[in-house]
Amino acid sequence: MTEPLLAVDGVVRSFGGIRALSGVSFTRSSAGICGLIGPNGAGKTTLFDAISGRIAVDAGSVCFAGEELLPLPAHRRVTRGVVRTFQECRIFGEKTCLENLLFALQRKGLAGALKRMMAGDRGAERLAMEECGHYLALVGLADYATAPAAMLSYGQKRLLEIASALLMRPRLLLLDEPAAGVNPALLETLHDFLLRIRRETEILILIVEHNMQFIMSLADHIVVMHQGSVLEEGAPAQIQASSRVIEAYLG
Repeated sequence: MTEPLLAVDGVVRSFGGIRALSGVSFTRSSAGICGLIGPNGAGKTTLFDAISGRIAVDAGSVCFAGEELLPLPAHRRVTRGVVRTFQECRIFGEKTCLENLLFALQRKGLAGALKRMMAGDRGAERLAMEECGHYLALVGLADYATAPAAMLSYGQKRLLEIASALLMRPRLLLLDEPAAGVNPALLETLHDFLLRIRRETEILILIVEHNMQFIMSLADHIVVMHQGSVLEEGAPAQIQASSRVIEAYLG
C-alpha cells in the first residue's frame, strides 16, 4: 500500500479549557489542491499552525513524505518543504517586489548563490533575476518589480506573498485565506495561477478558505472542519450536496 504524502492523525490542541483541535485526522495521497473549510472557530488556522510548527500540539501525529514533522522546529519544517502564508499578508513593504522575492530565495537556503550574485557573479545574478522575474510575471506583477511593495493593492500584495512562498520550493504549501480582501479581477488571476501551479508541479497545496465559489472551483478534495474535528471530506460536488455540511454552516 502506498504511503500517503500527508497524514494528519489524531491531532489535539487545547488553549486553557478550550479544545481547538479534537483529534483531527485526514490524509492526502498525492499532489494537488485540498480545500480546508468550516465555520469560524472550527480550528482551521490552528491546524495550519500545528502543521507548520507555529504551535505545539497536545497529542497526535503529522507525517509528510514519510517523516514525522511534530518534533521539528518551524525552520526545520521549511527545509523539508513545508511553507505557509498567513491570514494577515506578510511582505516587506519598504522593499521592492523583486527584493521580496530575492529574500524568499535566501530563506530557502540559497544564500550562497545570492552572495555570489552580490560579489559580481553575473551567472548567479542572471539566474536569480530570471527566476524572480518569471514569478512576478506569473502573478501579473512584472511591471512592479522595482516598485516598493507598499504601493501595491491588497490583492497584489497577496499575489506577491504567494509568489514568494513558491520561490521557497515548497512540497507542501499552506495558504491561509488567500482570497480574503482580493478584488474580483485579481481573484481570477490568483485562481488561474494556482491552477497552473497544480498542473505544472508536484506540490500539495492546502488552502483554508471562506470563499466557497473560489475553493470549490479550485480544489480536487475538500476537508470540512467543525468544532475542532473533521466533519466530512470528499470531492467538491459531494461536499456541496452534504446535509451535514449544510447544517454545520447554517446551524
